[in-house]
Amino acid sequence: MHSAFSVKHLALIKVGITGGIGSGKSTVAKVFEVLGIPVFYADVRAKILMDENEELKEKIKENFGKDIYAYGKLDKKHLSTIIFNDPKKLALLNSLVHPATIKDANDWMQQQTTHYAVKEAALIFESGSQQYLDYVIGVYAPATIRIQRAMKRDNVTAEEVKSRMNKQIEESIKMKLCDFVVTNDEQELLIPQVLKIHEELLMINV
Repeated sequence: MHSAFSVKHLALIKVGITGGIGSGKSTVAKVFEVLGIPVFYADVRAKILMDENEELKEKIKENFGKDIYAYGKLDKKHLSTIIFNDPKKLALLNSLVHPATIKDANDWMQQQTTHYAVKEAALIFESGSQQYLDYVIGVYAPATIRIQRAMKRDNVTAEEVKSRMNKQIEESIKMKLCDFVVTNDEQELLIPQVLKIHEELLMINV
């Protein structure tokens, strides 16, 4: 990842969007889509790859048992029970899924023809995928708001949300690693912040 305005000429500027659970990174990504910027949603694609990528499926079967797939489809509930309270199993799953998703994102980026394209992912720094990106946008929201949003969206308890938050890099550290930060705290207007970043990205390499 390069510091702001230090990128040499590139055919396509690769931009990441990240943030903790409930930060609203998907909402920010959708604003970029409205502006005509293509967006790769890593979590959505990861779920598809776990069902459709034969090489990845075989690796998951080898490590989690053949019964993890029922009628060719991943038994997500069964997998969740295995990894929920076992950090080592979760890390193992991530070590299988992240490389496949990163490759999928890189292949997708190669096909884009816009000035820049966006990859939205919760675990950009945790997975090491920042090395394939030129800039990363962080979406920040206070923990209390993030917990409320995630509880409402996923119909889970505050404790479950906090458990998931603990598996990610601490928010203040993550934001310091980003080139741009969007504040999504229901106080600052979101769209003007995104427009400002959009305009700055369009100015790079012009």
